[in-house]
Amino acid sequence: MIKDCLRKLRFYYLRKVKWRAYTIGKNMYLGLRVNLWARQTLVIGDNFYMGRDSQIETDCVIGDNVIFANKSAVVGKYDHHYQQLGAPIRMASRIRDKHYKWKGIKQITIIEDDVWVGYGAIIMSGVIIKKGTIIAAGSVVTKNTETYSIYGGNPAKKIAARFNSEEDLQKHKTLELDFLKKHASYKGVLGIPNDN
Repeated sequence: MIKDCLRKLRFYYLRKVKWRAYTIGKNMYLGLRVNLWARQTLVIGDNFYMGRDSQIETDCVIGDNVIFANKSAVVGKYDHHYQQLGAPIRMASRIRDKHYKWKGIKQITIIEDDVWVGYGAIIMSGVIIKKGTIIAAGSVVTKNTETYSIYGGNPAKKIAARFNSEEDLQKHKTLELDFLKKHASYKGVLGIPNDN
């Protein structure tokens, strides 16, 4: 009971104090040592789960029911002005600086609903991870994905469809609507048992 109260207090602090400049939906769960930063926009939907030691360090919009495994990240492609004449990369302007005027300023990463980002995966800024996508552990995503697909590797490529057949995909889409209505009052990070 005390543990649950402390967890709720921690999440309240993170949403309403530390990251109050961002829009974060209900039922968020963040593991230890998670870091969030966006230059302008960070919107996170409902039922978001992000495992420990993970980070988002770019402008990003994330849908509902998204899972980030431990040590996963969304990072910028152009965080340092590596072409700034006369300056070593370490001392060149960074995207975090107010005077930064190079690439990446308007890039936004979009992660749609029902996405699972595997352990240690990295998503580079400016890509769109489509609904229902799974990103395999250790992958580096540099390009947009297709819906309901599994991507893996460096750079990540489509390795399979998420469902075995088009019929299964269509059945999933129909059943998902009913499932989400039935569990609209979901209030935690625990999974819901499979009725099958």
